[in-house]
Amino acid sequence: MAPATSNPGTRGRLARWARLAAAMLLLPALAAEAGAQGGNRVYLSEVSGAIGVATVRQLTRAIERAQADRAEALIVQLDTPGGLVSSTRELIKLIIASPVPIVIYVAPSGARAASAGTFLVYASHVAAMAPGTNLGAATPVQIGGLPGMPSPQQKDNKDGKGGKSAMEQKAINDVVAMLRSLAQLRGRNAEFADKAVSEAATMTADEALKAGVIDVFATSTGDLLTQIDGRKVKIDGVEKTLATKGAKAETLTPDLRTRLLSVISNPNVAFLLLMIGFYGLILEFWNPGTFIPGVIGGISLILALIALSALPLNYGALGLLVLGIGLMIGEALTPGIGILGVGGVVAFAAGAYFLFEGAGSDIEIAVSLPVIIGTTVTTALLIFGVVAAAMQARRRPAAAGAEQLIGARARVVDWQDDSGHVRAEGEVWTARSERPLAVGATVRVVGRDGLTLLVEA
Repeated sequence: MAPATSNPGTRGRLARWARLAAAMLLLPALAAEAGAQGGNRVYLSEVSGAIGVATVRQLTRAIERAQADRAEALIVQLDTPGGLVSSTRELIKLIIASPVPIVIYVAPSGARAASAGTFLVYASHVAAMAPGTNLGAATPVQIGGLPGMPSPQQKDNKDGKGGKSAMEQKAINDVVAMLRSLAQLRGRNAEFADKAVSEAATMTADEALKAGVIDVFATSTGDLLTQIDGRKVKIDGVEKTLATKGAKAETLTPDLRTRLLSVISNPNVAFLLLMIGFYGLILEFWNPGTFIPGVIGGISLILALIALSALPLNYGALGLLVLGIGLMIGEALTPGIGILGVGGVVAFAAGAYFLFEGAGSDIEIAVSLPVIIGTTVTTALLIFGVVAAAMQARRRPAAAGAEQLIGARARVVDWQDDSGHVRAEGEVWTARSERPLAVGATVRVVGRDGLTLLVEA
């Protein structure tokens, strides 16, 4: 009798059992690989500098990428002095509504989460700080008025709280309420939220951990991932346990559009783009046909308008800038006692100084003083020098061709009635005059009609 293994049915069953056993052995490895490619993936987005529209775009795209790849968490490495209030509110909405846990990590050492950064720390699902970092000082800047000068409300509405005006107190109360609501949402220290706004209080990383403002004190990103492993967070009201141990944070680089928006939304860069746009258009109008100044000026002006739309622009100051340029051009075209030029310089400098107002930001957003002085001097030199020189060149008599004969002297060669020939600049020309002229008489050229000179005695 043949062995049992020689039966085709028996051999098929044995093969199936062997494949099943191999699959059981490979299952843990496949699961680990799937975890590394799926839920165990962690992304890192670095936010440095002032909070603005570029930051909103950067975080929006980072959250979308993390959601699409089913990442376990998105770490936002933060170092900011503050920024626009409108952008901060947008970021808070993004963090709260994010389908991916957001970990705000104030790092590296020496970094800070001041003003708007404090709000992002409070809004995050997990808040962490590195050694040597700090947060706080979330008091909104003064709205209106000149530095050191009380506003009309301050004179009439002393309320015993440091002499704040009614408008300033309302702004502070609104910010306190927003930060307290975030503290209650995430179970963080609400008392410090009050002090950070009303008293501009600050905390170091150690103090923040002890006070319950942050959740983790981490020396590095790897240390952070190890410590938050197993931590429970709520996403859309559903509790989720983070699995980040052993994961490696993959850095997300902002795209070109986000980086460009971040550069041009700098107040100094936006102001310089605006000036380059003005310079290019002025040069193109006074010397049409070269195209290069016009093209560069047009592109710069459009980029400046994009940047200004993302900043708290003072339209009155923008009007002063345009008025100042107009007055300086008027001085160059109509030389007088200089009042137009002086007024133009003053208006231009004042417009540059007040171009950006602080009402939409919790940090000072303004054009730096060296940039203001440099652009004011450059604009004055350009207009008074280039434009004035161009106007003088237009008024100067022609130095070549037949037009240079106008105003020159000539001698009559022959004459009959009202026409004849004259010698001018070594050449004999046909000439015409309203009165008869004698041969050999000296005449002056007063005009030209084609190849005929118009002369008079």
